[in-house]
Amino acid sequence: MGTIYRCLIIDDETPAHKALASHLSHFDDLEHTASVYSGMEALKILNEQRFDIIFLDINMPVISGIQIMELQPNRPLTIITTAYSDFAVTAYKNNVIDYLIKPIAFDDFKNAIEKVKIYYSGYDALKRKSTNKTTSISYSKNGENIEIAINQIMYIESMGNYIKVHTTKNKVPIVIYKTLLNILNETSNTELLQIHRSYIVNKSYISSLSQNNIILLNTTELPVGRKYKILLNLPR
Repeated sequence: MGTIYRCLIIDDETPAHKALASHLSHFDDLEHTASVYSGMEALKILNEQRFDIIFLDINMPVISGIQIMELQPNRPLTIITTAYSDFAVTAYKNNVIDYLIKPIAFDDFKNAIEKVKIYYSGYDALKRKSTNKTTSISYSKNGENIEIAINQIMYIESMGNYIKVHTTKNKVPIVIYKTLLNILNETSNTELLQIHRSYIVNKSYISSLSQNNIILLNTTELPVGRKYKILLNLPR
């Protein structure tokens, strides 16, 4: 038998547990390993047991889902399951795989699980590529190798065989002879997210999301391509 993914449901409402358990039962490779009903229980069990996927509610008493993510940055792959859309930006900044709105349709649940499997299928390849998180991108100028720290990059814009790198350090974007595909292939930094065939953004600088656009902290507005909306769980 192939890989079995151990799943943990974290929610303070019994109906949500029943709905998620029902969805999980349709997958032979998903094991409903445990359920907890509070943030305190969640933190305890995450420190004691191994899970591959957690389904996390946001609005819980005492310790919220957001606080759990902040307290457990190295937690298992996380799918948010909530009745509220307000926390999507914060959730994605905490590297969630998907953000599902209750009541959760089975097709949306299935899409989220497919994303999880894609992440895990690429995990070993990513480890072989680099054991460390990429912290910069490099380019050559006048024979000199120059590096740009990823935490300074707000977004990258495609110009055919060139890119314009917009940073917090330089008022004028840096033009480099590379493509967006080059950047994605060369880096293993999950902060960089492609949102359009012409744009990559740094998730740390996202201020807000709408159906068709992303607003950055400096008020720059960037379009979201149709096929990339699934990564942000936006209406298509």
